[in-house]
Amino acid sequence: AIIVDIGRTEAIIPYDEQVPREYFQPKDRLRAVLLRIEEDKRGTQLILSRAHKNFVDSLFKSEVPEINEGIVEIMGISRDPGGRTKIAVSSADSDIDAVGACVGMRGSRVQNIIQELKGEKIDIVPWSPDSARFSCNALSPARVNKVILDESSKIMEVIVDEDQYSLCIGRRGQNVRLATKLLNYEINIMTDKEESEKRQEEFKERTDNLMKNLEVDETLGQLLVAEGFSTIDIIKDSKLNDLVK
Repeated sequence: AIIVDIGRTEAIIPYDEQVPREYFQPKDRLRAVLLRIEEDKRGTQLILSRAHKNFVDSLFKSEVPEINEGIVEIMGISRDPGGRTKIAVSSADSDIDAVGACVGMRGSRVQNIIQELKGEKIDIVPWSPDSARFSCNALSPARVNKVILDESSKIMEVIVDEDQYSLCIGRRGQNVRLATKLLNYEINIMTDKEESEKRQEEFKERTDNLMKNLEVDETLGQLLVAEGFSTIDIIKDSKLNDLVK
């Protein structure tokens, strides 16, 4: 652990709250966030952190006046300490560019934070109440073609071009992992070709199911699936007029 003199007392930064490959020497000055206060038989211990996402939150609040003033709001942070951070920001004022305020003139504000984090990359993305749009922002710098959401199970399928696939996943899966934490969704990434093959397979399985269980021919089975009557339960619960139409 690192023992830190904070004036009238001391605090510690445990090993698991330190950033990998970040080293300090005695007498170095450092910044950290107060993570928690622990009480034990030895007394009170102040636990600091440089690895927690709250440290990034505090740095942005100290560097960006618009955040302290409530003009810009931090909507979420996901962090891989020492590697990359994604931060989603928003503003209720349509005249305010939330991302621009955090970046600063010629990148001055975000560069100060990157310098404090010893070169950790920071992606500042605009937050959106639309989960599909927000996912496109969160997976930047990759370009997303299509998003299919299942809000009940919190799973989304993201469709990208072949040349965007590795960029979307990121090095060692970092980009999609951080986006997953930011969105609170399980993300499955597919290329256009993979999605097309999957849809064809699903279409065939549903058609075969109707042919087998309802004893209809292939043409009628395909028509039913294509028109949205893809399961026996859906057909059972449908009105006669809708089926005839």
